[in-house]
Amino acid sequence: MRYIPFYIAIAMIPLGIALFWAFPLLGAVIALIGAGLTAVGVHDIRQTRHAVTRNYPITAWIRFLLEMFRPEIRQYFLESEQEETPFSREQRALVYRRSKGIEGLRPFGTLRDVEAVGHEWINHSMTPRHVEDRNFRVQIGGKDCTRPYSASVLNISGMSYGALSPTAIEALNRGAKLGGFAHTTGEGSISRFHRRGGGDLVWQIGSGYFGCRDAEGRFSEDRFAEAAADDQVKMIEIKLSQGAKPGHGGILPGAKVTEAIAEARGVKVGQDCISPSSHSAFSTPLELCSFIARLRELSGGKPVGIKLCIGHPWEWFAVAKAMQESGHLPDFITIDGAEGGTGAAPAEFADHYGAPLREGLMLVQNTLVGLGLRKDIRLIVSGKLISAFDICRMFALGADGCNMARGFMFSIGCIQATVCHSGKCPTGVTTQDPGRYKALVVEDKDKRVAQFHANTMQTLKEAVEASGLTHPRDLRPDHLMIRVNSREVRSAASQYPWLATGALMGGEVNHPAFAKYWAGAQARDFAFAV
Repeated sequence: MRYIPFYIAIAMIPLGIALFWAFPLLGAVIALIGAGLTAVGVHDIRQTRHAVTRNYPITAWIRFLLEMFRPEIRQYFLESEQEETPFSREQRALVYRRSKGIEGLRPFGTLRDVEAVGHEWINHSMTPRHVEDRNFRVQIGGKDCTRPYSASVLNISGMSYGALSPTAIEALNRGAKLGGFAHTTGEGSISRFHRRGGGDLVWQIGSGYFGCRDAEGRFSEDRFAEAAADDQVKMIEIKLSQGAKPGHGGILPGAKVTEAIAEARGVKVGQDCISPSSHSAFSTPLELCSFIARLRELSGGKPVGIKLCIGHPWEWFAVAKAMQESGHLPDFITIDGAEGGTGAAPAEFADHYGAPLREGLMLVQNTLVGLGLRKDIRLIVSGKLISAFDICRMFALGADGCNMARGFMFSIGCIQATVCHSGKCPTGVTTQDPGRYKALVVEDKDKRVAQFHANTMQTLKEAVEASGLTHPRDLRPDHLMIRVNSREVRSAASQYPWLATGALMGGEVNHPAFAKYWAGAQARDFAFAV
């Protein structure tokens, strides 16, 4: 079906020749058009820069022509650059340009309404600083970690092989290797395509324990220790929940489980890959803390963290109390916002479950500060981050690092077709169909991944310099300004105040969530003690 226009173009050549004898002009026109379109189709199939034209020769040019004139069509007939969701054309164009190394300057001023409620900005300094290196790093590893990892402040968020194609995974990992940053595996574990790239990995372990499970699907210490010993694995992340479908679990039907997927996940070909909605290796906050400590020991001292989207506040408080009581701390916590993406989720979960990133980050930040644990744990955030401003905004609210998923998908050619769950991705990013994913040429896309990261980090450096600082970690809530109505602007410091260090160690805290739920949270149970 994808090649029908190409076949029609080829057929037009003999048709035109046949008609030439009776209708010379008509026959010549048809033959010439057919020859021209055939030449375009042959070029499309043979080129390696654009997966969508390789998959849809000739037809894809209709999209490019519409894209070329889209600003005019939009400006005069349709909508603004910011109206598309989940990511606007403006956001996607920013990624595409940075991935290709094209200058990202904008003429004629901002397209945004700076007087609109909710508009945000970062305060600049009258005495900007000069920063030599854009390669901002963060050291991850607490007091019990013997093999800490120096991570970039921007890394690739978890996307599993199976959800993404083999060429997409390899391109992302090779790009991470080129750019000197980390690639989170997603709960589908480490595949042969991750290993081909050689880039640093954050091995994500979900409730299915893929890559470290026994025949019954339970966690296997031996298999975990064997896989974690790989030097390519720099950190381990226990996935408790994700923003787009928190508390839901998932299944990869057996029909989609290929040999390579089965190899990575430790299941049989054709066997359903089930990710339960909760873990079986632990069932209480204290058991979770013990599991963290055990994984750190089995991995030879590598950093171990947890990933979660904040739901019931008292459950997070229970985990925090268990950390304090047991002394077993995660080296990092990844907070995923409800605005995060996924290959497929029920609409109700994607739209209405889980706390948005800003609220989730502030609750975790304040809890750790209030318990005096913040200095020992790094906070990483993920959820609809695209630009250097998004990174600055998260650092101002307390983050130590940021993960991006869909931004890096755009860098390897994703066009936001929103058919990720169908297997019919037009650019070969989210499909296991060889006819589609082979159009994504790793040797071209890996460089775009690295360039997107490098150019985003360069802009981040310039933003930090403009604020009179030397590192993103120096950003604080009072740097971030938010318009709350037509006449009032507040800093994030007033809207999202930080607790004082040790404030939760005794006495009452004048904060709604803590006042209501802190006392009822308990380290030995996730349930709320009424």
